[in-house]
Amino acid sequence: MRLSDFWRLMDEEFGSNYSRVLAADLVLTSLGGRTAAEALAAGIPPKAVWLEVCEMQEVPAERRLGRDIKPSR
Repeated sequence: MRLSDFWRLMDEEFGSNYSRVLAADLVLTSLGGRTAAEALAAGIPPKAVWLEVCEMQEVPAERRLGRDIKPSR
């Protein structure tokens, strides 16, 4: 997962404003007590950060891959 995918998923699930607040404030205990922003800055893969955010926020499994995006022609 690329960093841009991480932010797309965060924005889709939580909204573009709240996703930034969540990334800055939510402490992810399984990632060393870092926030999502700190974990990403420390080099933790975006997918691992995203999945931990999902666990902490109880995002249903069916929404963890994001919305289906129709291919452009």
